Parts: sequence; C-alpha cells; structure tokens
Amino acid sequence: MDPYGLLCLLCVPGIGSLRVRKILERFGSADAAFRTPWQELVQVEGIDKRLALAIKNYNDFTHARQQISLAKKYKINILTFWDAKYPPLLKNIFNPPVLLYYCGEWRQPDYQGLAIVGTRVPSPYGRLVSEQMTRELCARGVTLISGLARGVDTIVHRTTVLSGGRTVAVLGSGLDRIYPDENRGLAEKIKGNGVLVSEFPIGTGPDAPNFPRRNRIIAGLSAGTLVIEAGDKSGALITADFALEQGREVFAVPGLINNPKARGCNTLIQQGAKLVQNVHDILQEFSIPEPERGTSEQLDLLLSPEEQQVYDVLSCEVKYIDRIAAESSISVSRVSTILLSLELKNIVKQVAGKNFCRI
Repeated sequence: MDPYGLLCLLCVPGIGSLRVRKILERFGSADAAFRTPWQELVQVEGIDKRLALAIKNYNDFTHARQQISLAKKYKINILTFWDAKYPPLLKNIFNPPVLLYYCGEWRQPDYQGLAIVGTRVPSPYGRLVSEQMTRELCARGVTLISGLARGVDTIVHRTTVLSGGRTVAVLGSGLDRIYPDENRGLAEKIKGNGVLVSEFPIGTGPDAPNFPRRNRIIAGLSAGTLVIEAGDKSGALITADFALEQGREVFAVPGLINNPKARGCNTLIQQGAKLVQNVHDILQEFSIPEPERGTSEQLDLLLSPEEQQVYDVLSCEVKYIDRIAAESSISVSRVSTILLSLELKNIVKQVAGKNFCRI
C-alpha cells in the first residue's frame, strides 16, 4: 500500500484510521477514493455527504509531501496497515493506526513481545527487579517493549541493549523528536537491534495527550504487560488497562503495602493480574521454554562453601552488610571479602554504601 496516498487521505479533516480502512475496503486505494464521485463515497460506513464532499474538494497535500521528504531525510520507514511487516497483534486492537513510523528492523520475535512498564522514579527495589527481569527474559529471547520514558522504561531498554537482546521503544512523539532528550543515545542503540516506532507524524512534539495513545500502542504490540512499581495514577496503569481491554495478559510485581509506588501494582493483583515473583511466573503463560535447570547447582560448582553460604542469604531485596554477616554467621570483615569475590563473578551487586543484592 502506498504511504503517500494514505497520508493524503489522512490530511482530510474528519478522516481517521477507522474511516480510512473502511474507504480502502470499498475502493482499494486512496487514489481511487479521491477519484470516486461523492455519491459513491457516502455508501461507505461513517462517511456522510459532508465528509464525502470534503474528500472530493481537498487539494492541499503539502503535509503528505513533507512527511515523505522528512522520512527520507531522517531515514524513517513508514509502514501501512496492509504491509506484511505490520505487527499482527496490533492489528487486533480497536482502531489500530493505518500508518506506523519506524526505525530499525522488525523481526519475528518482536511480534510476540512482552511490555514492561512502571514508574518514572523507581525505588532501588524497582530498579533491581526491572534489571533482573529484563536480563532473564532477554536470555530466553523475548523481545521487550516499553515507552522510552524515564525510570523503568529506560532501565528495560538499556538493560536489553547491554544484554544483547531485542527491544521495541514506542514513542509519544515523532521519531525525530526523541523524548526525554537524555535518551537520544539510547534510542540510537535500540535501532541497531530493535525498533523505534510511533504512530505520530514526523515533527510531532511530546505533548501530554500523546502518551495515553502511546500506551495503547505499547499494550497492542505485546502479548502481555508486566507492571513494575506504579502509583495510583501512573501511566503504567493506563497501559495495563489497555492490555486488559485488548484481551492480553497482565502481570504485576508486588510491593510493600506502605510504598506509594507499589499501590498500583498491588491493586492490579487484587483485580486479577498475575502476581510475579520471578521470571518463571511470566514464562509459563507463554510458549517460551523455561530456563534450563541447574542454575543453583552450577553455582554450587562455581562457589566456595563460604561464597555459597553468603550467596544463599542474598536475594533481589537489598541487604546491609551487617545483616548479611549475621544471617550467614560469618564476620563482617570476611563477608566483605566474599562479597567482593561474588561481585567479580557478576552474580552480586553493590547498590549503595554497604548494601548488596543478587543480580
């Protein structure tokens, strides 16, 4: 399908994606629609005489020509609803966009990806869970989808890039207007092994009304949505609502009941979202092989008895070194040496000060 013709049709006031699809079902192309008498156009569902005449009389296609020119300038691809590469899950939502702007390259795993979303200001616990879930899902070949926002979204995209996995970043602006600005470098890296995508024309700024629409696309592209830390009014909950409306799986990581950033997740769980304690809770809902058994057994072979003793008292929850020493029954000075060894083996991480957790 010719993107230019669709852009021309979308320029007509009052003609959106839903009406464009109806018009093309009837006439086959935008060019044919412009050449059709208005008396035939009104036979299309949703097209009255006023809109039919607007189509017939419209002749300002400057915007359409500019979009094609800008796409070439910024090396942006324009995907139509009728193209083979158009994500099939997105086709199944109510009123999917007839045009998608994208950079990068779509691959088959991207069509069954998992969305991970959450607060823009995660706690240390939220950061750790986001990194851990992302790494483990990347290891299983799952494409991770998020919105390139600050916080959890950025952690997911960055960790995926560092892990060599695939990620899809959905923008609430034109692809030439990366937001936030500090993620420009990250966006460039995503293009190398993933996709930047937006339904918004090139040149569109990151205006507030765009982000709920962006969240709808995140949910629509994904087989399921995982929420990691979300307040009562978090945009991540909007994404989860869209996922439920679209009949997709919704997962949530529980948090402390006195943590405001966990209220949204805990409420989702109350309402029926699947509680996620580890990556296996997600994998078993999809046709994705579970990680091979033996992770802990392999650690037994790699770790000395003392290292294993310290590792066993650690979790994704941050612990202070004095607590680790008490729970492992090893002196603080000795635990400090052991923790350094575990850090060098890349299975333990120091978060802040003398606080540690598993990777």
